[in-house]
Amino acid sequence: MLVLHDGALVTRDHELPAGAQVEIRPVVSGGAGGPRCVVCGAGAVHEEPRHRASWCPTHLQDHVANQVRRAIDHPPGAPEGARMLHYGERVLIAVSGGKDSLALWDVLHRLGYHVDGLYVGLGIGGYSTRSGEVCRAFAAERGLHLHELELAERYGYTTPSGAGASGRSTCGVCGLSKRHAFDEVAVEHGYDALVTGHNLDDEAATLLGNVIRWQEHFLARQSPYRAGRGPTQPRKVKPLYRLSERETAAYCVVAGIDYVLEECPLVDGNTGHELKGALDLLEAPSPGLKAQFLFGFLDRVADHFDDEVDDDHLASLRECRSCRLPTPNEVCAFCRQRERILAVLPGAGDLDAEPR
Repeated sequence: MLVLHDGALVTRDHELPAGAQVEIRPVVSGGAGGPRCVVCGAGAVHEEPRHRASWCPTHLQDHVANQVRRAIDHPPGAPEGARMLHYGERVLIAVSGGKDSLALWDVLHRLGYHVDGLYVGLGIGGYSTRSGEVCRAFAAERGLHLHELELAERYGYTTPSGAGASGRSTCGVCGLSKRHAFDEVAVEHGYDALVTGHNLDDEAATLLGNVIRWQEHFLARQSPYRAGRGPTQPRKVKPLYRLSERETAAYCVVAGIDYVLEECPLVDGNTGHELKGALDLLEAPSPGLKAQFLFGFLDRVADHFDDEVDDDHLASLRECRSCRLPTPNEVCAFCRQRERILAVLPGAGDLDAEPR
């Protein structure tokens, strides 16, 4: 939990006046640490058990920026001397209005990278309306460029209508649609790298799911760094993989970043949330366990899955006959899904047969 009073983070050592109203923001994991900033000794506003450290507002922002910089400069699994991002490149970040993607966009902008945003409207009622407003406000306040894409306008369906028409879960339809939209916009506008805000908790939960099911193909591709493969496959990177949800939430508070607090209303039953909950139970008595699990895989185990499985996948790639993006099949998974959805939805015959 994060505890806020008058918009500022407080710890257990802060004395509040009688009758003070506080805001409790649930994140992923909590805990206690020293009451003083580990860098300057000033009063701390955030404690992180796995680091056994606390920070004041200024040095908390430095800590987050340093972790992002370390991820960029030394990506696991990358060729010798490779970096996630390079100055002078055109970078696209997918933003949702949530804490992780907006915190990362802010950090990359402060570090001097040329980063544009991409918001994909999912058509989930007021939740999507609020998310779009937050992304637009964030970009406007900083003079940054934001691309916007609406699933309904671009592809002919929303997440709820697509799930209903296809019979798939809303998260399944949403994830495949967003990934395709990210790739399509990055290729259309010639970006060198595509950035997402996946954090330590996200990556550890994904890894746990892949290990439990022994999904070798996904394990081979479980990396915060994916090299570019020509003009239709920009580099894909996750510079937040070293930071927890709790750290990015705290960063947003001290940096004055407004973000969408509520969860997606369609997220119930998402397996990733169940896996996060399982890891939370293990992390509570053993701070740092998630990081050890993820970093240990990336440093010691990933290579056992990487080359042969991934090379076979890359060798099989061809151009999708519909959208022209790479796929191991004649028609990519997204275009097959879209065809099924539009065959069911009313008015589908009035829509283009191919994605634009």
